[in-house]
Amino acid sequence: MPVNIVVPEVGESIVDARVARWLKKTGEAVAAGEPLVELETDKVDVEVAAPKAGILSTIAHGDGADVKIGEVLGTISEGESRKVEKSGGREVARSGQAAGSGEVARSGQVAGSGPAPGSAQVPATPSARRVAREKAVELSAVSSNGPRVTRADVERAVTKPASAPAPAVQASLVNPPNLSIPPNRTETRGRMSKRRATIARRLVEAQQTAAMLTTFNEVDMSAVMALRERQKEAFKAKHGVSLGIASFFVKASVAALREFPNLNAEIQGDEIVLKQYYDIGIAVAAPEGLVVPVLRDADRMSFADVELGIRGFAKKSTDGTLALDDLRGGTFSITNGGVFGSLMSTPILNPPQVGILGLHAIQERPVALHGQIALRPMMYTALTYDHRLVDGSEAVRFLVRIKQLVEDPGVLLVES
Repeated sequence: MPVNIVVPEVGESIVDARVARWLKKTGEAVAAGEPLVELETDKVDVEVAAPKAGILSTIAHGDGADVKIGEVLGTISEGESRKVEKSGGREVARSGQAAGSGEVARSGQVAGSGPAPGSAQVPATPSARRVAREKAVELSAVSSNGPRVTRADVERAVTKPASAPAPAVQASLVNPPNLSIPPNRTETRGRMSKRRATIARRLVEAQQTAAMLTTFNEVDMSAVMALRERQKEAFKAKHGVSLGIASFFVKASVAALREFPNLNAEIQGDEIVLKQYYDIGIAVAAPEGLVVPVLRDADRMSFADVELGIRGFAKKSTDGTLALDDLRGGTFSITNGGVFGSLMSTPILNPPQVGILGLHAIQERPVALHGQIALRPMMYTALTYDHRLVDGSEAVRFLVRIKQLVEDPGVLLVES
């Protein structure tokens, strides 16, 4: 009796997925628990394993197909593997040999040029397999320090400098180009990934459903930078991680949210839901688009806990190993465009949250200090808020409180 391979439930907020790649072909033998197909969702990539040992007898949805949770992807049946060949436009099955071995395409080239078929047997994350396909890299040739090849491993292999080719005579020296002919103007077209499509949809929804407004301020970072300089060696020696800027703003945000609870809330219909916990989302630039993993119960975290959490999210994002639980929920978010050099921006809300704090680059600027002009390391900060719930005066005072706490970090250390 054939056994169905179904799209698994990934999380309550995920209702569909996209088939990224089948790792097996029809007619091939599979072992119980062996990865069969990779799926893309709007948040994480997942592998679907074989529910039992047998033969992959049918594939209902091929690469690139959109599927719903619970939908049948294919079937596994008992029996010997068979070779599947094209003959007159129909499949002809021959028992004894797995499909795809030595198969030749009609054009005369070997079918499936690109990553070797053996790449499907290499333990790798779904995002690593996708990049390997796009870059025509054999996973078996990629080295990794972990149990599975990650996206970062593949990208390192792609960017590894190759030996310089022998110099060639430029054709333009032999046959001068006809300058009247315009240069080749090419275009490429590709389908949006599930994550990028979801990001696009949610950003438009945020603009259309919330009354967003942004207020700005600037923070003198002198005290934080001096404190980091004094404590950096002792902090790293004790906790194994550097003391960064973000942890000060996480702790300051928690303290300010306690004083202004409407910014730690959401609107549900005609009701206001005030959150009595502080789950702070940290925006991270992932290769396939922005993600916002969440520091749970940030009010109970030490500076070291925050720094370790952020570093862990950054590594998972690079490796493509963020889990759905890392991304679920959040009561308030922080995004730092300053790491890319942004001096000023207006962040967009992460619904259903009603507040997001934007951090920016630190620059030395002349400021008036005690009747004199002095150069100080300054940062512009931005708070975007939902004006349906948060009044302007409340938002301004919230951001001023952030400024006060960061400019006097000793208070944060005492309170935490």
